[in-house]
Amino acid sequence: MSHTANRNLAGILLMSVAVLGFSLNDVLGKWLVATYAVAQVLVLRSIAALLVLAPMIAREGAVPLLRPPRPRLQMVRIACGTLEVTAFYWAVSMMPLADTMAFWMATPIFVAIGSAVLLGERLERKRFAAVVLGFVGVVVALGAGLDNGLLPTLVAIGGTVLYSGYLLATRELRGTSATVLATYQMGAALVLGLVLAPFGWVPVTWLDAGLLMLLGVVGVAAHLAVTRSLALAPAPVVVPWQYAMILWAILFGWLVFDEVPEPGMLAGVAIIIGAGFWLTRLELKVARRT
Repeated sequence: MSHTANRNLAGILLMSVAVLGFSLNDVLGKWLVATYAVAQVLVLRSIAALLVLAPMIAREGAVPLLRPPRPRLQMVRIACGTLEVTAFYWAVSMMPLADTMAFWMATPIFVAIGSAVLLGERLERKRFAAVVLGFVGVVVALGAGLDNGLLPTLVAIGGTVLYSGYLLATRELRGTSATVLATYQMGAALVLGLVLAPFGWVPVTWLDAGLLMLLGVVGVAAHLAVTRSLALAPAPVVVPWQYAMILWAILFGWLVFDEVPEPGMLAGVAIIIGAGFWLTRLELKVARRT
């Protein structure tokens, strides 16, 4: 197996671990936003994440944090990541977990387009066909998602676009320390949560405070895995493996929240997943030739 193939495999494995972590976070987050404001979730999860990151920050020192490379792109990544998390928790508070994740499954399609338009990566004929097929799936899922209302659908679509931008920026910043990237991300979420918190703070029980903090611990571990995954392999290779999230969302939504996705939503997801794995297959063929 070539060096490139080994790196791609390692990236895929790390992304798979991150997907499971994010899926568990999604279930816990949906459970908690039924009681607490999104701002509270952002504040407590970010505090926990920064506590986990503190030893890594101390080991690397202040210089990498104070002088990160490509500061403008860092700001774009921070903005996309923070607003995407906010959009997700907002969307999942208004619609079923599996329906919300169905929109996020369009991320590889947007990433493929963004890679070609913004990063100069080639979008060959077959890749373009896969992207078109993916958009067909998005349209089908969008039609089913409108049953949840226009606002939840628009929030979910916006979150998907933001997450795609976050992944593209992360790929471009792959030379930056994962600790620096995660610290800025969690710090920004903390600031946004503190700004919004006075508008809807609800008294928190000790048990729920612990669960909210657990969101941060699992979340930062998953973010570090995503960052490392994108440093090892191209975005179109590893991002489609996030499709496992919809499988976890359907399972957890059924077991925990008694939610069953509509047939139209499942049809759209199936088309999107098919297009995403087609993209993955094309990218892996290219990697084997290099």
